[in-house]
Amino acid sequence: MRVTVKAPGSCGELAQGTIAGKNFLITCPIDLYSEVTVKPCKDTASLNVGNKIMSAIEKTLHYLKITDNFYVNLRSELPIGKGMASSSADISATCQSIALSSGKILSPDEIADIALSIEPTDGIFYPGIVLFDHIQGQIRQCLGNAIPMYIAILDVGGEIDTLYFNQRNDLEKLNQAKELQVQEAMNLIVKGLTTNDLSLLGEGATLSALANQKILFKPYLEEMISISLSWGAVGVNIAHSGTVVGILFPPNQLHHCSPCIEEINRHCDSVKFLRIVKFISGGLKKQEGDSNEWTQCF
Repeated sequence: MRVTVKAPGSCGELAQGTIAGKNFLITCPIDLYSEVTVKPCKDTASLNVGNKIMSAIEKTLHYLKITDNFYVNLRSELPIGKGMASSSADISATCQSIALSSGKILSPDEIADIALSIEPTDGIFYPGIVLFDHIQGQIRQCLGNAIPMYIAILDVGGEIDTLYFNQRNDLEKLNQAKELQVQEAMNLIVKGLTTNDLSLLGEGATLSALANQKILFKPYLEEMISISLSWGAVGVNIAHSGTVVGILFPPNQLHHCSPCIEEINRHCDSVKFLRIVKFISGGLKKQEGDSNEWTQCF
């Protein structure tokens, strides 16, 4: 059966670091997607997919003990190397589309296990907003659903390879040094999500962004924070191992987004505006057979 699965990307993370030496991130899913279409064929063939997707195909087939062959096609709205969970979206959508095309379904935890065996992974395929260990998968906790919010995505330039970034020799020590700030950031974000308080979420995300400067410096971050707050944003978040910065706007302040971006462009050389997106709950959606309707996978 022909199946298409789409996975959301992210605008970085709401927070990321370590607590008591354990890695974690808080997901920041957005309404940009990777879509993977799979249908049975005589010989497994793929169009427009790389090594990570081929690995996801092979590992899913092995895990589910499937011997069928498939045609696989990937379409993505997500740029690579920016910290927008492009690989995590590609891999998770691939795993689930292979499973569904064979009459099976993978749980989020099963997808996480496969994805983590390939590379460090964002938890955007879990429903809602989650606290997730992106390195070993030891932490997998739902924090609730997304609060209505818009994010203006800015790019400070360059590309970051997530795999190499997480292999840095100094990363453990640098994460340890910011644990108190990260713990406070996490507490604020969790409280914000549970009480629907965007100001707390924004405060926590901003704290985590600033704490990450000694690990991966973002030029003009403090200027962007100051300008954003002056235009009614609740704060900023970042890709802790990428190049994007998100300006977090409540829906009733969205009309201030354009002048805010214009002021940032005037004062922050080389910072590029990408687009405005919605903050959404994570999770995978599917289309099966000839249906054009998207339904939740779990």
